[in-house]
Amino acid sequence: MPRTPGETPAGPTARQKREVLVTGMGATTPLGADTTTTWEGLLAGRSGISRIDAPWAAGLPVRIAGPMEQDPYTAVERIRQRRLDRSQAAALVAAEEAWSDAGPPEVDPARLAVVVGTGIGGALTILDQNDRLREHGQRSLSPYTVPRLMPNGASAVVSLAVGARAGTHAPTSACASGAEAIAVGALLIRAGRADVVLAGGTDACLHPLSLGAFARMRALSLRNDAPDRASRPFDRRRDGFVMAEGAGMVVLERAEFAQARGARVHAALAGAGVTSDAHDITLPDARGQARAIGEALRDAGLTGRDIGHVNAHATGTPQGDVAESRAVRAAVGTHPVVTAAKSATGHLLGASGAVEAILTVLALKNSVVPAVRNLEEVGDGIELDLVTGLPRTAGATAALSTSFGFGGHNVVLAFTRV
Repeated sequence: MPRTPGETPAGPTARQKREVLVTGMGATTPLGADTTTTWEGLLAGRSGISRIDAPWAAGLPVRIAGPMEQDPYTAVERIRQRRLDRSQAAALVAAEEAWSDAGPPEVDPARLAVVVGTGIGGALTILDQNDRLREHGQRSLSPYTVPRLMPNGASAVVSLAVGARAGTHAPTSACASGAEAIAVGALLIRAGRADVVLAGGTDACLHPLSLGAFARMRALSLRNDAPDRASRPFDRRRDGFVMAEGAGMVVLERAEFAQARGARVHAALAGAGVTSDAHDITLPDARGQARAIGEALRDAGLTGRDIGHVNAHATGTPQGDVAESRAVRAAVGTHPVVTAAKSATGHLLGASGAVEAILTVLALKNSVVPAVRNLEEVGDGIELDLVTGLPRTAGATAALSTSFGFGGHNVVLAFTRV
């Protein structure tokens, strides 16, 4: 961890490492079916949270969530629909947008890799097929059950779509999965194992079991009567997160490869920090989070003073937001402009880190930071420069996106403007 805020020394190999550029972005979220509508919705202060009207939610203590604005199955060919879990369909939609946004690159398949993280994987398939087995017997099971439920299923589906043969990876690190997938993608490029990596995260499991289980551990907001006001990161009256679904994907390229093909560049992925707490299975540890921030800064050759913006993980839980505030102050200081996208999107679980990485890049590109929705009174122990009310113009040249997950997973991505 840095000795004092803003004084993290540059890593010794920062100048020698291969530079990694972001050339494509794709997302499907509760705010929009693609990256542009998601970003515009965030800037406009819209909420993607709504009441669950399905009969299965009637007996649950939590009846609000953030469903994707567009059903991902409507965006894939009919023949694929029965072969894909909902989380896999979402990943494919986001991947196809990112790939198109990037050019798409003409790359040797042996130099193209895919990394898609997920926190829950094909859980909807497991639950649905288990119901079929119990009610109608073994012969009612779909022949696609196994590939639909595999945690690596989304990564496999995306790799098949683009013909990637340099490796297909599937990090599973709870709510840090999408961010860790991007960090792994950068490592593959730096290690010389790939020129292009399609990386991100996906999760789609709005179901009575998941909602009931999170509610049982008192992690979810209970504001059923006001869905759009339920997700309240950093607010004094926050009472938990709102479960949501979606996917985010980015195309990462080795700088020389991108430049040779004349690619449009959104930002540079300058560094990544990955740590683990070894502290508690669910409770956050500010020390481990601060170490991840420090590692990302060292990896990027930056100091805390260079960071102008932080897209906080900020789920809206009483303990989590305080821990993150302490970590940011310890590792960077109080000067960066901070936002919390989950106030509008809800918590996309394994997809959140990837979607928020995209939003961080867009904040750098457009010199504007979205406001934290529902932040009416900052809670005790939160000492950050939070954006409230309207988006704020901010000419940051470097920004951080933080992601933390159950199990003590901490991942921080550092981006710089190009």
